[in-house]
Amino acid sequence: MLKQDAIDFFGNKSNLARAAGVERSAVSQWGEVIPEARAARLQAASHGALVYDPFVYDQHKQARKEDLNHENQSVS
Repeated sequence: MLKQDAIDFFGNKSNLARAAGVERSAVSQWGEVIPEARAARLQAASHGALVYDPFVYDQHKQARKEDLNHENQSVS
């Protein structure tokens, strides 16, 4: 679930934070993808308009893992 989609749905970061059960400052700290633990709650709060898709999170985790591997490799 993308943060901008959720902001658009709820109207602003304050409303999104309330729906997610977090402080507004937490929303500002989120990256492009909403933390997985909050996505299911937001799906319920949006009555299914926002969709928690585990596949998206699996892809995001894999991409981050690959990025970290590349950053840790030494350059010859």
